[in-house]
Amino acid sequence: MQLYRLGDSGPAVADVQATLTVLGLLSGRHDSFDADTDRAVREFQQRRGLSVDGLVGPETYRALAAARWSLGDRLLSLATHPFVGDDVAALQERLLELGFDAGRTDGVFGPRTERALRGLQREYGLVPDGTCGPATLRALRQLGRHVTGGRPQVMRETEALHRSGAALPGKVVVIDPGHGGSDRGAQGHGLDEASIVEDLAARLEGRLGAVGVRTLLTRGVDSNPTDAERAEFANDAGADLVLSLHVDRAASPRCHGVACYHFGAGRGTTSTVGEQLASLVQREVVARTDLLDLHVHEKTWDVLRLTRMPAVRLELGHLSHPGDAARLADPAFRDTVAEAVLVAVQRLYLPPDLDPPTGVMRLPVFS
Repeated sequence: MQLYRLGDSGPAVADVQATLTVLGLLSGRHDSFDADTDRAVREFQQRRGLSVDGLVGPETYRALAAARWSLGDRLLSLATHPFVGDDVAALQERLLELGFDAGRTDGVFGPRTERALRGLQREYGLVPDGTCGPATLRALRQLGRHVTGGRPQVMRETEALHRSGAALPGKVVVIDPGHGGSDRGAQGHGLDEASIVEDLAARLEGRLGAVGVRTLLTRGVDSNPTDAERAEFANDAGADLVLSLHVDRAASPRCHGVACYHFGAGRGTTSTVGEQLASLVQREVVARTDLLDLHVHEKTWDVLRLTRMPAVRLELGHLSHPGDAARLADPAFRDTVAEAVLVAVQRLYLPPDLDPPTGVMRLPVFS
């Protein structure tokens, strides 16, 4: 879709402004995408865990469309084109609180949400039709929370991690080099993001394969799937983890450093294991390189939100910064980063009493 930004006008901009007004982020009459609209869009993006750039592209437009719906506004059921919205997220959260496994609170009404809804309906004497209508809504309002001692999806993720064991052989990791094809991503100092992450993905694939991990790449050199397609690929593969590799850039050449992201949508909705992996990757990369630590953050990007397994996105330096660019151009530096990510993956599965300090673990790599 077209990107909408400061200075644009037309029906799509008016639609965006109408949603921002309903959400209480914008007031008054606006004939174009003005400064007030830009501020409202940025505030919305900040609240929803999106890139805060003031641009209304596919992800921001999707999030605005989802934000229009509250639970009870419409009948919800499994459909050819899944229902997506905050009403679905509210239903998923309610089902999880009642002890029914609706999966991650991603706002997408899929088969797992339908199974959880049918389970609720059967247990409470309702017609198990998988449709959230008036009778089901009344039941949801009347029922108290059944799961205690922690958030249920957090407990499920943590238990699945423990059950999988400490050994890496047999695990499936999807490596997602960003961009691709004609989309070269960030560029600067004679480098482009797509080429850098392709090389880093190959180095990481070799290291993971050497310790018995089955690795899959979301794309080839000439392709550029959408983030939703990359997430679907990982889900279909039944992956244990997703590692999404990116390089950043900024308007200011002074911006530099490395950051790591995991799924999180505020209000306690987060991938706990994803956050743990993101923290491990961040710490290992910072400990083994001299990149500035820009810390770990929550985001609702599709590759993090739509994956059913823990997923992280590594933003490895800024091509707009001469120092970061020089590091990224060095094959030895990319080898060091690949080792850091490999060690982070191994540490994720180790029990606390066997987990070594950050920056000291080494794994054998066989050529």
